[in-house]
Amino acid sequence: MARGCLQGVKFLMFAFNLLFWLGGCGILGVGIWLAATQGNFATLSSSFPSLSAANLLIVTGTFVMAIGFVGCIGAIKEHKCLLLTFFVTLLLVLLLEVTVTVLFFAYTDKIDRYAQRDLKKGLHLYGTPGNVGLTNAWSIIQTDFRCCGVSNYTDWFEVYNATRVPDSCCLEFSESCGLHAPGTWWKAPCYETVKTWLQENLLAVGIFGLCTALVQLLGLTFAMTMYCQVVKADTYCA
Repeated sequence: MARGCLQGVKFLMFAFNLLFWLGGCGILGVGIWLAATQGNFATLSSSFPSLSAANLLIVTGTFVMAIGFVGCIGAIKEHKCLLLTFFVTLLLVLLLEVTVTVLFFAYTDKIDRYAQRDLKKGLHLYGTPGNVGLTNAWSIIQTDFRCCGVSNYTDWFEVYNATRVPDSCCLEFSESCGLHAPGTWWKAPCYETVKTWLQENLLAVGIFGLCTALVQLLGLTFAMTMYCQVVKADTYCA
């Protein structure tokens, strides 16, 4: 009986981790594609230049693949140590995610102030050699969200030391339109505009986070159930 239950849990555990591993492959593939072809997806932060969408996807994909691989091997081999490693690692990741979420909501104001300071600092790298990705990212954000600067279009005056903004701030794009009068530029601050957009899509973000947590809880359940079944089967055989 114990052996039959073990085989059923083993199949479910393997299938779950195979999907987990394939998901990691997909995330890694997208990250590599972004890194190779899309310089637009660069970080806007001067303090964390490596914190780009591509790098985050590559790291996340690699980590998910590694966890999925450990889970698959642990299921196939019925290896207690690997199953326990999978369980503990996934549990730590879940606890870390919960902690980060709680801290984020607890210190929202401080994070807002720090983010705006850092973004304004990053504006000074706009258009400089070696910062094509950052330059493209700001251009895309200002064009798509119809905004200019971090907290105001005047943020760019400090960058250029003149009454000027990038051409991506213009209501109607044209060469050197950033040198025209302020009446021809977007007035909305990019930080608040993007923040408002995220708040409007908070439900989608929440559903994604909830689904992620449920998948992790499912993995924890499978891992611990199989670990207990392996221990029970070993005891029964002994």
